[in-house]
Amino acid sequence: IVTLYGVFTNHYSANGPSRCLLLELLDISVSELLLHSSNQGCSMWMIQHCARDVLEALAFLHHKGYVHADLKPRNILWSAEEECFKLIDFGLSFKEGNQDVKYIQTDGYRAPEAELQNCLAQAGLQSETECTSAVDLWSLGIVLLEMFSGMKLKHTVQSQEWKTNSSAIIDRIFASEGVVNSAIPAYHLRDLIKSMLHCDQGKRASAEKALCSPFFSIPFAPHIEDLVMLPTPVLRLLNVLSDASLQCEEEYEDILEDIREECQKYGAVVSLLIPKENPGKGQVFVEYANAGDSKAAQKMLTGKIFDGKFVVATFYPLSAYKRGYLYQNLL
Repeated sequence: IVTLYGVFTNHYSANGPSRCLLLELLDISVSELLLHSSNQGCSMWMIQHCARDVLEALAFLHHKGYVHADLKPRNILWSAEEECFKLIDFGLSFKEGNQDVKYIQTDGYRAPEAELQNCLAQAGLQSETECTSAVDLWSLGIVLLEMFSGMKLKHTVQSQEWKTNSSAIIDRIFASEGVVNSAIPAYHLRDLIKSMLHCDQGKRASAEKALCSPFFSIPFAPHIEDLVMLPTPVLRLLNVLSDASLQCEEEYEDILEDIREECQKYGAVVSLLIPKENPGKGQVFVEYANAGDSKAAQKMLTGKIFDGKFVVATFYPLSAYKRGYLYQNLL
């Protein structure tokens, strides 16, 4: 969940004094990731990462008795420093059982019971069914389905066909030959999404129960596109060293020093690793003190010519780097 650092009043606003929230600076949103996926869908690693992080956020919120009530791709942002997805924008959130906001959630991510409540409120009527934390699970189910398919599903979920048999539409999306992830056994993800999209909110999985899905026990490796899109404090440089450079100790040490000198131009380097054997043979891993420096280095080093070769710079999961886990082949 996004960190609130403080609150202050802006006395110079054109409309008079206004209260301002000082929040931590986060990075790319799931909405932007979907745009970059070019209708191909996100990788299973990214979907799993996002699903777990958001479910953990919701489990905490719901345990405290709060409903987010506006979960959508634009409100899920990547934290480069903590290497996780975080929830933002609690402008429509409410205490369960004490809802003070009648119009909740965004079109396309609105649960059926919230849709009914909004319609009744417009007519000046009171809904007999209260919205609960289950509305957040519905929204997340749609977000994950969009991440898998690479398609915006607003018109799909508002169609009569969806209301009649949403399960068949989900099956069709997962069976689609146009979806890149269809080659991967994704039955657990499909079932997890279905458990969040029951029209009856009483049958919808809770965030805590959803975290027990078998989907989270499957190990996935990130695609190279993931490591370009999601900043971390660790940079990985490809196409820098040849096998000959690795075998000659003197040349290896010279190159190591050259790389360290170049990388220190963009920030303090905490550690630098160049494995001589697989996994990760010949790849350069540079750990910076913070993700801001790593992002600056990635921007400047990508495409730079080093020893006659064009450098490819991606980010790399800090948690994997710290464990000494180096991905060998990235799709």
